[in-house]
This record gives sequence, C-alpha cells and structure tokens, in this order.
Amino acid sequence: MRSLNLGILAHVDAGKTSLTERLLYNAGVIDEVGSVDDGSTQTDSLALERQRGITIKSAVVSFVIGDVAVNLIDTPGHPDFIAEVERVLSVLDGAVLVISAVEGVQAQTRVLMRTLRRLRIPTLIFVNKLDRRGARYDDLLQDISVKLASDIVPMGDAHNLGTRSPRFQASSGAWQAALADHSDELLQAFVNDQRIPYGKLHEELATQTRKAAVHPVYAGSAITGAGVDELTQGIRTLLPAAHPDEDGPVEGAVFKVERGPAGEKVAYVRMFSGTLSNRQSLDQGKVTAVSVFDRGSAVPRESVRAGEIGKLWGLAGIKIGDRIGATPDKLQHFFAPPSLETVVEPRRPSDRGAMHVALTQLAEQDPLINLRQDGVRQEISVSLYGEVQKEVIQATLSEEYGLEVTFRETTTICVERVAGTSEAAEFLGANPFLATVGLRVEPGTGVEFRLGVSLGAMPYAFFKAVEETVHETLTQGLHGWQVTDCLVTMTHSGYAPRQSHAHAVFDKSMSSTAGDFRNLTPLVLMDALRQAGTRVCEPVHRFTLELPPDLLGTVLPALVRLGAIPQPSATGLEGEVPAARIHGLQLQLPTLTSGEGVLETSFDRYEPVSGPPPRRPRTDHNPLDRKEYLLHVERRV
Repeated sequence: MRSLNLGILAHVDAGKTSLTERLLYNAGVIDEVGSVDDGSTQTDSLALERQRGITIKSAVVSFVIGDVAVNLIDTPGHPDFIAEVERVLSVLDGAVLVISAVEGVQAQTRVLMRTLRRLRIPTLIFVNKLDRRGARYDDLLQDISVKLASDIVPMGDAHNLGTRSPRFQASSGAWQAALADHSDELLQAFVNDQRIPYGKLHEELATQTRKAAVHPVYAGSAITGAGVDELTQGIRTLLPAAHPDEDGPVEGAVFKVERGPAGEKVAYVRMFSGTLSNRQSLDQGKVTAVSVFDRGSAVPRESVRAGEIGKLWGLAGIKIGDRIGATPDKLQHFFAPPSLETVVEPRRPSDRGAMHVALTQLAEQDPLINLRQDGVRQEISVSLYGEVQKEVIQATLSEEYGLEVTFRETTTICVERVAGTSEAAEFLGANPFLATVGLRVEPGTGVEFRLGVSLGAMPYAFFKAVEETVHETLTQGLHGWQVTDCLVTMTHSGYAPRQSHAHAVFDKSMSSTAGDFRNLTPLVLMDALRQAGTRVCEPVHRFTLELPPDLLGTVLPALVRLGAIPQPSATGLEGEVPAARIHGLQLQLPTLTSGEGVLETSFDRYEPVSGPPPRRPRTDHNPLDRKEYLLHVERRV
C-alpha cells in the first residue's frame, strides 16, 4: 500500500479541525463527526484546546483512501503556535491549505502559503464554510490568485452558497488553460483550440501538482460534507503517495515530543526509510515500546516502517529535530524565531523549583520557548510569539502541574552583531587555568567556529571543549543579547600534558583537563568581542494594512508616531515597523479604522537600534568582569 503524510494547515477558525473530522468520518474511522464547539473532536485532545476551540498542539490520525494509507497531521492555526507548524513541515509529503469562504485569505494564510511554496510542498486548497452566510467563491478565487498563488486550478463550481445545502460540482473545464503555462504541448493545443482527453489532462495535473507547480482548488463545507469527497479523491490521485523502502537504511525525523502519564518521554517519528524495531538501540537510547498510527489512533506494534508515523518510548535523550538513523541533519527553521520575552514568576515562592522543572518539560515539547534561568536573580524567562501563547503557558502550568504563575511585561528580544575584527589570547602560566586559548572574532554568517591551529596540537577533547563553550558564551554578548553572524577562529592553543606522581596517580593540579578550556574560553572570547564591539539590533516587521482610502489621513500620523515607515499601496498602506511597536499598533487599530482595518505583519530583518542600546540582564558568571568571573568559577579572587 502506498503511504502519504499529509498536513492540514489554515488560519485560525478556517475549519481545518472540522475538515479532519469529516475526512475521518468519510473514511469510516469514526462513527460521528465531532464538533470543535463541543470539544468532541479527535485531534484536539488537550483540555485547553477543547475549552478554547483552537488547536494548540499538532495531532496525528490516520485513515485509508483506496490504496493509500494517509497519516494526517492537524496543525495549529493561531500564529502564536507557528513553531508547531514548523516542526510538521519537515515530515510532510503534501498539504491541504484550508481557507474560509467567509473570511477569505487572512494574514496567517499568506504566511503558510509562502512557506509551502518556498519548500515546494505539493498543496491542495480547500475553500471551506460554503454553508455560511456571506460565503464567496468566484471572487475568492481571484483573491487566492492575487494574494497566495497565481498558479491555481479551480476543480469545479460552487452552488447554493450560504445555505444548508451547498454543492461543489467537479469540472475540468479550466484545467487546460491553467496547466498550459507549465507544458509546451498543452500550450500549443490550447492556442490551436485543440481539446485534450480527460485522462491525459488529469495525468498532467497530477504531475504538476506533485512538483508544486500548480495548486488545485476545491470547495465545500466540512460541516455538511459538501465537496469533501472530491477533495478526498484529489488527495489520493494528485498528491505524491509512494511505496516506501521498508528494507532500506533506518532514517527518520522526530517532529514532536510529549510526556506520558508517568512523566516518560514519548517521541513522534516519521520514518523515511527502513524499519525501526522495539528494543533497538539508538544514539538517544534504547527503544522500549512502539506504537504506529493505523486507521485512527496509534496502536502498539513491534516496529515502525518507512512511510509510517510512530510513537517511541525509552529514548530519554531524544529531542525535537533529532534524526533517527543514518541522517544527521537537524530540523530546519522555516519561520522567524520568537521576538518576545517575559519573566515567569510563581505566585508561591516555594513553587520556584517545581516551576523550573515544569517549564523545562514544556521547553522539551517546544524548544523555541528558549528557557533562560538567571541564577543570580533566581528568575526564569521564556520566549514567545504572542500574548495568547503566554495565556496557554499559564493555563498549562495550572492545569497539568498545579502551579499558579504570573508574568512580567513582555519585552522584545534583540540580537547583537559583531562590528569589527579583533583577537585576544591567554597563555599557559599567565592565567589561573592550565590552558592556552587564542580567539579571533569577526562578522560572519551564523555562528561558526574554525581552527587556525593544527588539530594535532593538543587532544581533540580540548578543541571540542573550546568550540562548545564558544557557542554557549555567544548566547550573551556585551549587552546581554545573543550574538549572531559571528565567525570565531582559534588562533592559539596549548596545554599541560598528563602528569602523575611516582606511584602513577593522576595529578589534576599539574595536568590540563577540558574544564580548564571551558573556564578560560569565556574570558578570551569576551575580551576579543569587547575590542571588536557589537551593535544591538531589534527585529523589524513588514506590514500591510488594508483600509478605506478616507482613513489614510487618520492612520498615517499614528503609524509614524509608532516608528513605522508607511507607504501607500493599492489597498491601503504597507511598510515596516519595529516589532516592539506591533502590539501597540494592534491595540490602536480598531479605534483608528472603526474596525475596518486589516493588518498583516511578518518578520523581515534585524536593524541596529537608534539611541542607547537596550541591555539584557546576564544569567552567566559575567566573563566581562574578570574579578567577578574568577570569584564564581575558581571560588577565589
């Protein structure tokens, strides 16, 4: 049987979870279509999801369409949980992008479609909620073509919009014209007014869809079931289902980690090749149990095979983004990192330790939370995409861990970039550690460590200690922000060879260890960084603001006061605005535009801040202050 790993993506409230329910019902997996409003759906299993009626965590279900076994992953639609979507994208064969026929193309819809197109993931589009009052189709196709993708292929016509019995009537009338842009043969036939047989057209449609060259558009209602049969056939015949290689090398990717009832780690893995068996040993530990998604939820199995999605127990060292088996690649990042940060405080001081444990477990499930602990102030910070994510963290800590917490005011996360080139070195015998370390810092792309000395100059473990410490130290630059785009080259090295007394007892005081290099590297690196200098940069977002022309005179001055650089566009205004001002803009917008303004923002770049650079409190032993650093590290001045 062929297999297909399919993602359902959409802006929040477009109806993707309801569509998942309808697909499961039509496939005979469930006897009754669940309701998001009633909290009875298969994929929204968290209590918080059922209460809010939104998807927070990705969920996997499976069903069979003819000769295709589909593993369907329902993803969050709210932009605050875009990290969940990101992790799913790395394991997809194809996707269905759901658009509401009432609200149309929304901000998150654009973000998702841009990413799907950039990654060339074959994508079908489903216009949902044809049964709702105000539903559109023909003019919405034009919006989709302009705002999402010009290469769409309408798969039929919609009738009885806004009623309880909408219909979607399949038609191939527009296929030839839409496909001709990517086929010389079809273009020639189209110009000569030659009709192409349906079978050949469908074959070409499947080929172009699997190449992500075109995007077939279906329409219907997940609630009534209209159009879902046609979409189902599109999933089976147009997306790239394949016969996976179950006998090949073991290769898989972990896209989700959760905690079981006993607190154990459970890893979700998509297998690309080979077969992974229970009791098999991996770099992250030994597999103690396996379950595989099969015609519904996960069921216990002895192995998970290529093309399947499984849950693995026993891998204590597993992390999101890890590769299973032969492929060493880590999970790629497709969206901008979180640009907000807040300090979490327990209402009861005695809960501080339990809160740290709980947040650590949440960070395992969402690495972009990026937990930062300040040992000096006994504070814990988390990274965020938005205020809704803060509310979810607060509710999760309360409901799952019994911890009541509060948050300080949300602040913007900046970065530091190296301004120049400089070197620093500390030599054996002239510092408190048995090590020589010399480093040069200069602007680069990403954070990269290179050797400017011979690899045979000292044991490899010492070089590894320096490299790891360089990356760790650069998480806090001269102003406390993470240093990005920095090339670090090791220019000097030296160590004290292993020494022992007469009776061959190892003498630490006379011999270098990796700890000497770990302790010395921050002093050298920050000295070089101080001489090179850094610039603090803040995130800047692109924005588009759709609004009536008569409101331009009111909105423009408000945007300028917020630090935005606006320019007129065909539908309103567009431009850029500092990320720190977006929340204020969102709060003012309903009043400024009488509720008629539609704002879309997306991360664009980092730009140097104007005025005094903001500082972030340090959470390390402050290698910028030699006396303070040595006091903590060596317990001496």
